[in-house]
Amino acid sequence: MTDLLARWMPIDASAHGAELDSMNALVHWLMALLFVGWGIYFVWVLIRYRAGRNPQADHVGAKSKISTWVEISVVVFEAVILVGFAIPAWARWVTPPGPDENALTVRVIGEQFAWNIHYPGPDGVFGGQKPELMGSSNPIGLDPDDPTGADDIVTINQLHLPVNRPVTVLLTSKDVIHSFGLPVLRVKQDAIPGMETPVHFKPVMATPPEAIFPACAAAKECWEIACAQLCGLGHYRMRGFITVHEPGGFEAWLAAQSG
Repeated sequence: MTDLLARWMPIDASAHGAELDSMNALVHWLMALLFVGWGIYFVWVLIRYRAGRNPQADHVGAKSKISTWVEISVVVFEAVILVGFAIPAWARWVTPPGPDENALTVRVIGEQFAWNIHYPGPDGVFGGQKPELMGSSNPIGLDPDDPTGADDIVTINQLHLPVNRPVTVLLTSKDVIHSFGLPVLRVKQDAIPGMETPVHFKPVMATPPEAIFPACAAAKECWEIACAQLCGLGHYRMRGFITVHEPGGFEAWLAAQSG
């Protein structure tokens, strides 16, 4: 079933994606079973209790316990998915990487209608930000007087990540609620003004050359950052792009931006 659903799903390029796709397949199996089962039962009821066979109404109704047991079975199945699969997967996903995992931390600030990505630079320390400094040339309000921000890098709608390295995204918004969606990395999280939400994941596949923006525009196979929450009239164009670099590629990109 997972392979069948994969035909209609984006590429899975994350370490946790297979687990989510398996749960998705289990839920689809349950929904398919319920759809077919209740459909057959509905048709049987229409035939069995048609007016020609039952000219007088039966005010007692069904006495069988089959429907009760079916409902209990559905509840048990859903409880197994929730307790046995969903909650453990969620707990692993929200657990931050350990200090020995060399995780990359970036800030993502949503606004109408763009994604601002803030990298700490080679020193690994984010520079200070001041809201009053925000403008078209300084979209995140980076403080030029803070020496720790001298090597910081800010991109718009371009998220660069290293392959096989844990990533922590510190997610927030400048104006309204957005939803940070990375379909190929199986990530979706609301960006809420005034709140910084950490999101953890690990890319395990580098972006193919044909899926790197702008080369992907013709093939329409871009690895995208999508806003999954209606955020205004320009919501449809709030679109970013992901590039997961091969080993060494991210460091080279970082050095080029710093230079």
